[in-house]
Amino acid sequence: MNVIDLFLKAGILVQCVMLLLLAFSVISWAIIIQKSRMLTQASHQIKEFDEQFWSADQLSKLYEECHEQKDSLSGTELIFYSGFKEFSRLYKINPDMPKAALDGASRAMRLSVNRELDILETHIPFLGTVGSISPYIGLFGTVWGIMHAFIALGSAKQATLQMVAPGIAEALVATAIGLFAAIPAVMAYNRLSVRVARLDQDYLNFIDEFTAILQRQAVAVRK
Repeated sequence: MNVIDLFLKAGILVQCVMLLLLAFSVISWAIIIQKSRMLTQASHQIKEFDEQFWSADQLSKLYEECHEQKDSLSGTELIFYSGFKEFSRLYKINPDMPKAALDGASRAMRLSVNRELDILETHIPFLGTVGSISPYIGLFGTVWGIMHAFIALGSAKQATLQMVAPGIAEALVATAIGLFAAIPAVMAYNRLSVRVARLDQDYLNFIDEFTAILQRQAVAVRK
């Protein structure tokens, strides 16, 4: 007997449990592949813009370049653009209060970070949910299948292991599929969460560095 035979010979409820777990597994792998690519692109974008940022002669020119493609900005490019835009706007309104301009730029950049993290974290909690509930769903299907196997065994005139073994094997497949769905989901959830946290720290580090540069420029202009 193979897994397909065990699935076809299982009860309707156990089959529904197996199909649900397989659906969880397929969706989880789709999320894992999509998010892995997205986080890799985000990491590359940070490195590329970091080189561009520190090699720029004037931040105003870099801002103009970002402004030309403002609809497609993401990551540190978007953080820089929103921060520089807010700082310039507030500083022109009241050049005697650079601190207010710096605070406004910092808030704008942190809002951009929150939006970026919302995009990066989308669907990742689903992996944690799958990893948490899949073993229990599989166990439910197993218990249900074994219960029916023993009920059928009780009505038989002569009980043998050969009679009950196929039913128990069919039920245990549900637990196996539950673990098959849960283990990759848990591992990916932990790994992706760590990567998102690292990106978050990179964004916050950029905000601190950029804010320090704006502060030095504001002080230099006042002198």
